[in-house]
Amino acid sequence: MSETTSTESTPMAAREGHRKERSGEVVSNKMTKTIVVRVERRFRHPVFKKVVTSYNKFYAHDEKGEARVGDKVRIVETRPLSKLKRWRLVEVVERGEEAAPVAA
Repeated sequence: MSETTSTESTPMAAREGHRKERSGEVVSNKMTKTIVVRVERRFRHPVFKKVVTSYNKFYAHDEKGEARVGDKVRIVETRPLSKLKRWRLVEVVERGEEAAPVAA
């Protein structure tokens, strides 16, 4: 009983170092400092054994406004920033092709 272990810093460090990361495509950047990222997830159906693709949309904070529609980005989980924003932009992995303006 004379030995004491120092576990005071371990739970906090483990919690902060384990943040979820996702990669996806920017589908909207119309809001100020906010982007919408579509993340693709592929998995095998448990009953039919067919590969199924599902998508989730995440609202992410883009402080510098550097992400554009079509870009491949990496986002990381963070504290709640608003009602829907719980993610933050880490980097733009790949620039998407810019869409040509539609001539009327």
